[in-house]
Amino acid sequence: MNRQLAIVKALNALYYCSNAVLLPYLPLYFAFKGYTAVEVGLLLMVGPFVAIVAQPVWGYVSDRFQTVKWVLLLLWSLQLLCSIGLFTVTGFPITLLFTTLLYFFLMPSSPLLDSLTIRSATDAGVSYGTVRMWGSIGFSIFAALSGAILVAIGGVDNLKWIYWGVWLFPMLLAALLKDVKASAPPITLRSLSTVVRSRPLLWFLLLVFVMMLPHRMNDGFLGLHMSDLGASEQMVGLAWSIAALSEVPTFALLHRYLHKVHELALIGVVGLLYVVRWIVYALATDPLLLLVMQASHSITYAVFWVSAVAYVVRIVPNEFRSTGQSILSAMFVGVTGLASGTLGGWIEGWGGYESAYMIGAVVAGIAGVAFLLTHAAQRGTLRRGSRGT
Repeated sequence: MNRQLAIVKALNALYYCSNAVLLPYLPLYFAFKGYTAVEVGLLLMVGPFVAIVAQPVWGYVSDRFQTVKWVLLLLWSLQLLCSIGLFTVTGFPITLLFTTLLYFFLMPSSPLLDSLTIRSATDAGVSYGTVRMWGSIGFSIFAALSGAILVAIGGVDNLKWIYWGVWLFPMLLAALLKDVKASAPPITLRSLSTVVRSRPLLWFLLLVFVMMLPHRMNDGFLGLHMSDLGASEQMVGLAWSIAALSEVPTFALLHRYLHKVHELALIGVVGLLYVVRWIVYALATDPLLLLVMQASHSITYAVFWVSAVAYVVRIVPNEFRSTGQSILSAMFVGVTGLASGTLGGWIEGWGGYESAYMIGAVVAGIAGVAFLLTHAAQRGTLRRGSRGT
């Protein structure tokens, strides 16, 4: 097997293992430390807020200096240092500071890892999805096991030992990577402005924001909604694991058919499928139904993400690839995450989870139709252009 590709696969698996530690258990850790519900909410909103700024900045640094490996190693080293502070300090203000710093260095590494994955997969002649699926495998396995590990080592107060232990391996592997560079000269702020002002990219990002708003709301609601319906903590953890595992076949196989369907058209269909998904979530009265419906993650989120990454790669020049992926990730994780936390909390307080999911279905449907209309408009423009020549 290609050595570089094997390392990148392992990096994806191990990186998303660390996400399987933070996503389910960091809120529980903060609650264990005695922070109020409002304080926990503020601590968790730091990530999306910081991502809005941090991801494009570090994407630009990677493209400017034409290195992904060394930026990743720098970010991972700094976030580990910040995690030592996070897990050892007491008091809300200092905890908020270290949480902000951790996310500032951690969150930009996701789009950079995607950029590394795309380039390494292209060089090896394989698809992005067949490499990225190892991240889903790592997340799903560790999400299923981490609860038992926490119990074995004494509870959520010892979360730091799992987190630091998981990070030991990707740090060592990243040092063995062969760096990947853009084929074009290093970018400048002036040349970057051409990408930032790209109308197709800006319109695409706006539609991504609209369609994925209810998805990000669900990330925050799911555990609470299932608990209200009588689900145990173990069932909630299993729901996260099922969603991540369901991504694997999509990441592995979608590349075989992606060339047959335009990315915008496919994302439009995903928007309509999201309508069905959110209606079911709104009407569910049994947590087992939600557990089963988590498998629909494979035909909604996974199809969306592979298609969105492919579309950004196609419309953004090669030398801006890390920047393009960082901007996409900042929109999905940062802007959409922050808006979903604010709007989702207000909607849930006004009409409950059923109203939130029903509104989410309407929003997803509007975005899906807009994607399809955008695709139709672009095809019409191309046909008129070909007749003119």
